[in-house]
Amino acid sequence: MVDTPTADTPREPDISHVNPASEATWFGHPRQLARLFTTEMWERFGFYGMRALLTLYLTKHFIFGDREATGLYGGFTALVYLTPLIGGYLADQYLGSKRAVKFGAIVMAVGYFTLCFGGEVSKPYAEISGQRYEVQLEERGGVETRYVIDGTQRLAIKGNDDGTVSLLDGSGAVARTVEKGGFESRADRSPFFVALMLVALSLVSVGNGFFKPNISTMVGTLYAEGDRRRDSGFTIFYMGINLGSLFSQLLCPFLADAVGWWAGFGLAAFGMLLSWSLIQFDGGRLNGIGEPPVDKANRSIPIYLGALAAVPVLYFLFTNLMNAPEQVPGSGIIGYVASLSLMGKLLFGTFLISVPGILIWSAKVGDRREFQMMCAAMILIVFNVVFWTLFEQAGSSLTLFADRNTDLSIFGLFSISAGQTQFFNAFFIVALAPVMSVLWTKLAAKGIEPSIPIKFGIALIGVGLGFLFLVWGATMVGPSFKVAIWWLAGLYFIHSFAELCISPVGLSMITKLSIARIVGLMMGVWFLSISVAQYVAGVVAQVASVETVGGQVTNLKVSLETYSGVFWTIGLVSAGIGLFLLLISPLIKRWMHGVQ
Repeated sequence: MVDTPTADTPREPDISHVNPASEATWFGHPRQLARLFTTEMWERFGFYGMRALLTLYLTKHFIFGDREATGLYGGFTALVYLTPLIGGYLADQYLGSKRAVKFGAIVMAVGYFTLCFGGEVSKPYAEISGQRYEVQLEERGGVETRYVIDGTQRLAIKGNDDGTVSLLDGSGAVARTVEKGGFESRADRSPFFVALMLVALSLVSVGNGFFKPNISTMVGTLYAEGDRRRDSGFTIFYMGINLGSLFSQLLCPFLADAVGWWAGFGLAAFGMLLSWSLIQFDGGRLNGIGEPPVDKANRSIPIYLGALAAVPVLYFLFTNLMNAPEQVPGSGIIGYVASLSLMGKLLFGTFLISVPGILIWSAKVGDRREFQMMCAAMILIVFNVVFWTLFEQAGSSLTLFADRNTDLSIFGLFSISAGQTQFFNAFFIVALAPVMSVLWTKLAAKGIEPSIPIKFGIALIGVGLGFLFLVWGATMVGPSFKVAIWWLAGLYFIHSFAELCISPVGLSMITKLSIARIVGLMMGVWFLSISVAQYVAGVVAQVASVETVGGQVTNLKVSLETYSGVFWTIGLVSAGIGLFLLLISPLIKRWMHGVQ
């Protein structure tokens, strides 16, 4: 699951007169880890519960097309990883991690509550050869069918393999065939509720910027420099993230289906408030952890007001993203860059400037050893972009694949919803994290633990193999053109193993390889790399877009072929890049100068 707690420790605790081993511990770790673990668990309960619903909410409630929905999802998750750059800096310099976490929790809770107000379901309609027709929905036996209303006729919509659309009468005969490109699915949406939804996403993005980096920084300050428990502490903390997401990705979609979208988002908000209460009412257990700098004036009120003033800015970025033009075929890289939204240009521009800029600075101020270590870090950060770009199809194209081309029945006893399939990742992370932690420890004791570059390479190969595994399953479908849910579960099992090879490892890598005076900045670049990956993930998901009418696919065979083609391509590309990283890993390891 894409969520990377930071191990940035700008202010180490004073342990000159205290032996940490003599203090009360929690499973061998500082006892405060338990409260921070639980705080993060409930915050991630809210975030991943909301995330499990978002793409489906956009396609089924607002009836956005695949391209709009996955693009907006990608932009939102990109901002979620971009705003911590600012939130982490403000906490380091002025607020302190604890106050930043509490403020972020409140803002995120307000965002989730705002999502509860979506208004009535948007009304779909079709434009055929420039003429508007009403579209109606009928559900029988759990199967939804869309109809075009043409005068007194009610014509079922069927997409054909060649891109044309057939309109069928009551007997199933073709009453009319619409040429390719002549049928356009649209919807009447309330501008007010669309705007309210974008404001909610903006609030969540801002709040997350304050919460995400700083709860992890608080974890980092529990350990003295060189404390070998730090890596395993972050692995435990990472498991807390996935415990929260595990339950929310089952419960929030269940409530959304059984009661309404508002109930799913409301439960996410409730989890967020529980997270806030654990920090707000800590009973003194977190005294001295995440406190503001003692030599700085209290500027919390101006910072809070400035953060809220940023909401309209993010709202503008979302609207610009939704209105970005499609790339003109044959326009090349220049045309692609020109077609990017303002958010895309901002992300790519910042990343392309920061990576070489930091390396040039490192060459000037550091010695040869430090420069090589920074080069190793930057190379791994670039590969990190590739991993998360493909891994983050979970919330977009893979969720839509689950909704359209997956048999969601569990042994024929009951079925789960498409949104609930995302719980597989969290379940496997919780199951595998302790195993992986023990595995790395035992391999390290024997002196055969894989190096960080090799773990990154394994992760990239793993994420590719996950997609290839699902494509294999797609070759065995019957006339329903739906794969058994276990193929999707298998993909998430492989992806979860891959995630544990890169995410906690990457955090530790940044703190160990960076020049001491810019550890915070490098952690920001790490977040920026994931932000870029989230945006590109939305672009990749757009490539897998299929034609829908009122949120329903009209030809499951074409849908399956489209997803299989995209997943096959990105699976091969990812595995190939992973193999390349394995080949160059000895060079990178040499540049790391003994860092493990």
